[in-house]
Amino acid sequence: MTQTLYPLTFTPVLKDYIWGGRNLEKLGRDLPEGTIAESWEIAGHEDGTTVVDNGPFAGKKLTDVHTELGLALIGHSNNWAQERGKFPLLIKLLDANRPLSVQVHPNDAYALSHEGNELGKTEMWVVLHAEPGAEVILGVKKDTTPQAFRQALEEGRLEPYLHHVSVKAGDHICVPAGTLHAIMGGLIIAEIQQNSNTTYRVYDWNRVGADGKPRPLHVDKALDVINFDQVEPGLSPPEPISESDGVRRSRLCSNTYFVTERVEMAKGTIYRGSCSGDSLEIWGVVEGNVVIDAVSLRAVRFALLPAALGDFTVTALSKTTLLRTYADDS
Repeated sequence: MTQTLYPLTFTPVLKDYIWGGRNLEKLGRDLPEGTIAESWEIAGHEDGTTVVDNGPFAGKKLTDVHTELGLALIGHSNNWAQERGKFPLLIKLLDANRPLSVQVHPNDAYALSHEGNELGKTEMWVVLHAEPGAEVILGVKKDTTPQAFRQALEEGRLEPYLHHVSVKAGDHICVPAGTLHAIMGGLIIAEIQQNSNTTYRVYDWNRVGADGKPRPLHVDKALDVINFDQVEPGLSPPEPISESDGVRRSRLCSNTYFVTERVEMAKGTIYRGSCSGDSLEIWGVVEGNVVIDAVSLRAVRFALLPAALGDFTVTALSKTTLLRTYADDS
């Protein structure tokens, strides 16, 4: 490895879907005019690729960095993604100024057979801001059958089959592929997901898009992949991992594709880690500010630590809350 590795930061890619607003300004973002729904923070997808904005790789697309570094960037635990020529993860911020559609994402096998070389989409959400009464839809109500669900769609009255869950700032929601879901209005969310942009929209609240026409639905594919056994799920509490020397770690979500932890640090504390080749690590500052090696990171920003980076330190310059994401094939 002739190229010196370091924590990479990126210029986000912005998306202007109809349900967005201007609320990412609350996170200190300078936004262009108009509606902003999503900020793709770390992305290597054909629908949006972020560009490195620091260090020797500055100006290069993440996809080009991945091509150059290969497993030295993403790690042996992500070899499944390397074999498909994919960066494994996609990190977003979402401004759900209005409700998103009711939707579902396929798993890898279904995506591969129906969407070309696209990945499936297992994801998770961390609530950064929630208006009073904010909620998400997660799973289906008791006694929902595919037949009743399809009939309700045909009649435009899906609401009785949707399971609503109240959420507040700090909550996290794990959303495996196959989960019927919708992020409702009044929420700002950090989303960690497989690197996929495949969404099967089943219900859009009978509204129209920016062109005055209903947005396309994908009912047949959605019914193929919805997990109707996911009945009225609730939120899971964080799982404590460790607490020492002013650093507290909790596991939020763990699946085949990624593990996400919440790391809380007192001012002046140091977390010491190592990227030894197994996996990249993505660190996001939710509150406060840190220095990762020599790279400063403030809320709300993310940094990508290459899998072959070696030893690194995270130093809290203030009381700080971070999200740490990595792959674990153990």
